[in-house]
Amino acid sequence: MPTEILMPALSPTMEEGTLAKWLVKEGDTVESGDLLAEIETDKATMEFEAVDEGVIGKIMIAEGTANVAVNSVIAILLEDGESADDISTTPAAALSAKSDAGTEAALQVATEAPAPATAASAAPAKDGNRIFATPLARRIAADKGLDLTQVAGSGPRGRIIKADVEGATATAPASVAATTAASTPVALPQSADAASVARMYEGREYEEVALDGMRKTIAARLTEAKQTVPHFYLRRDIQLDALLAFRGQLNKQLEHRGVKLSVNDFIIKASALALQQVPDANAVWAGDRVLKMKASDVAVAVAIEGGLFTPVLQDSEVKTLSALSSEMKDLASRARDRKLAPHEYQGGSFAISNLGMMGIDNFDAVINPPHGAILAVGAGKKKPVVNTDGDLSVATVMSVTLSVDHRVIDGALGAELLEAIVQNLENPMAMLA
Repeated sequence: MPTEILMPALSPTMEEGTLAKWLVKEGDTVESGDLLAEIETDKATMEFEAVDEGVIGKIMIAEGTANVAVNSVIAILLEDGESADDISTTPAAALSAKSDAGTEAALQVATEAPAPATAASAAPAKDGNRIFATPLARRIAADKGLDLTQVAGSGPRGRIIKADVEGATATAPASVAATTAASTPVALPQSADAASVARMYEGREYEEVALDGMRKTIAARLTEAKQTVPHFYLRRDIQLDALLAFRGQLNKQLEHRGVKLSVNDFIIKASALALQQVPDANAVWAGDRVLKMKASDVAVAVAIEGGLFTPVLQDSEVKTLSALSSEMKDLASRARDRKLAPHEYQGGSFAISNLGMMGIDNFDAVINPPHGAILAVGAGKKKPVVNTDGDLSVATVMSVTLSVDHRVIDGALGAELLEAIVQNLENPMAMLA
């Protein structure tokens, strides 16, 4: 029976994407692992591999098509002995006809329609202890507390898809449904829709900018973070003169290697060591528990056109300053080209957002869940200070704000973490000991 090739979820936040380029054509024979297409997600352009072998019988979505929903049928794969005539016997035939007619809604209806009664009674597709399900179906099942072993899959070869887990919720026993309804929070009022806002500005000249996938994701993630994460903020001033002098010495010694350390490199290292010095703060929120991390995986915000990335420098506590500097430059460069792989910007327990190079004195950063904290870094500026002898002097002072998730880190623990960061930066030579 012909197999439907579905639009994959290539990142945890992906709900739709752009089918940028087909790497195969109708009639091509493919094997498991062969590259099928290039897909633009909300974060990057990634290659999509085949999981089955066969012949590409029909391409359902033309390359360059945007806003293709995850789990939409994008192509039909024929098995050995099948021909294009067999496609008419599959549910994809109706989808093909409507897609060719240009009806975008047909994609959503066809891919999310309830499974036939015969499929509903079938057992879930399994391979030993493994259950085959799409990433979106797994996420919905986890959110709703569904046991996938009790869900029948209606996708290709019994794979569990979105419609299956939604159907399982709808047909759950009354007692379960009542419990779910009682525990579901009341939906918050939605912001004004586009038409309502546009009416407010009738007669005024403006340019309408459509949101791309990245902007939509940023908006959704930050709204979720501010609404659901209980932020609190800790502020400190850090004197940088010792660090700047030490940095100058190191850069002279490293000049022949083409290495030039930035203040941000020291901040990454100082934060990574602080997470080791205060291990209880090296943690993330995991819904019903806290995960205490062993290594210091530090994310760093990188501004790109239309949004930002937070690439993660893993095991930052054991890397040298020159290694961190080189890795950060590489990640930042590829982030701006949207060439990062998901594992390079996912994870981490702590983040750094530095707007000091843009002249910002101080600011409050929004936590990137599930991180426990984020350090907002301002510019280093000459300011009058009172030294340890009680005399007035001038020092280069940098203001930082630590935004903390109170579910993960309490006030005293957050203060201890920030103190460790301050001490590392004000005594930079000790970071190399």
